[in-house]
Amino acid sequence: MSKKINIKELDFNNIGGWPQQAKIGLCVIIGLVIVGLSWWVFVRDQRETLAGLERTETELRTEFETKQGRASNLEPLKLQLAQMEQQLQQMLRQLPSKTEMPDLIVDISQTALATGISNELFQPGPEQPKEFYAEKPIALRMVGTYHQFGGFVSGVASLPRVVIMTMHDISLKPRGKDKDSGITVNSPLELAGTVKTYRYLDEEEMAEQNKPAETGKKGGS
Repeated sequence: MSKKINIKELDFNNIGGWPQQAKIGLCVIIGLVIVGLSWWVFVRDQRETLAGLERTETELRTEFETKQGRASNLEPLKLQLAQMEQQLQQMLRQLPSKTEMPDLIVDISQTALATGISNELFQPGPEQPKEFYAEKPIALRMVGTYHQFGGFVSGVASLPRVVIMTMHDISLKPRGKDKDSGITVNSPLELAGTVKTYRYLDEEEMAEQNKPAETGKKGGS
């Protein structure tokens, strides 16, 4: 039977004289302390690094799946964009061209006269080119009845070319001696302000219009 070791009887200044079992126990304790310190110093930091790498992997995987989804939809989106651009070009081609614009302005003026409207002022201004179209402002002052203005709008809408007219700073007010007695369908009205009509730019004009933008990009690069 092995003799029970009393720790109080052990002399820590003479470890070599300890019984064999006490020496083995001390070595086990020292080994456990070394393992614990090693885990605390090395393994713990590595576990935190591993956790960080796992988080990074999750983020990268999510980003990859998102980009993969976008890439799979890229071709249909390109096709849809091409179709939309084609439709836009078809719609623009329905607008007047550069050569048709002078005749169109005359047609608008003649349409007003044909409905009985008096053109006191009908003054086209200089064109203002935009990205893919040009707008033509027309300063005007017209006098006519409610029905005459309705006929004018209907007549412009029936012109062979698609005519888009937008109104800016337009005023409509009674005209003449009856202006204080109220407006009726036969009361003369004065329409004054500016309207803008539009035409499409041909390929040469669009290339010329895009030159300043391209020059600016080259100068900024």
